[in-house]
Amino acid sequence: MLIEQIISPSLSECTYYIECQGEAVVIDPIREPQPYLLRAGKSKAKIRYIFETHVHADFIGGHAELAEQTGASIVFGPTATPMFPATIATDQQVFPLGDCFIKVLHTPGHSLESVCYLLMDARQQPKALFTGDTLLMNDVGRVDIIQHVRKELTPRFMAGLLYDSLHNQ
Repeated sequence: MLIEQIISPSLSECTYYIECQGEAVVIDPIREPQPYLLRAGKSKAKIRYIFETHVHADFIGGHAELAEQTGASIVFGPTATPMFPATIATDQQVFPLGDCFIKVLHTPGHSLESVCYLLMDARQQPKALFTGDTLLMNDVGRVDIIQHVRKELTPRFMAGLLYDSLHNQ
């Protein structure tokens, strides 16, 4: 099992490349797919999935270009409605990755479709959790971003969802 963090300092964005037995996933890819293609090529791994923790409004992701170049499936959380081909995962859905697994945890609050991805080893023991903007270092994701989408999605309502996500998921 290999986990590499790729940081885009100009965006303060962290993205992840995970590899197990020749298969790889990328979580929240930045616009430029080259770092992932180089990393996969280095170990002759196949990028199988591109996981998005939520629909990003603060930068342009590289999921479409990376999927086009690798044939990988783009995966979003349960309530996402992308305008391009993607797999809409369900809460608790498990994706195989070599002899590892990635489990989807629906964690709404920052956005309605927000998810965290739990990396598990061959025995399905937890090894790492990738939280996107649900949980940050000493902070949580903002809850006031999507209030313009629907009137009832107030920061208070979204904060309640985030509280439940953090304490129950």
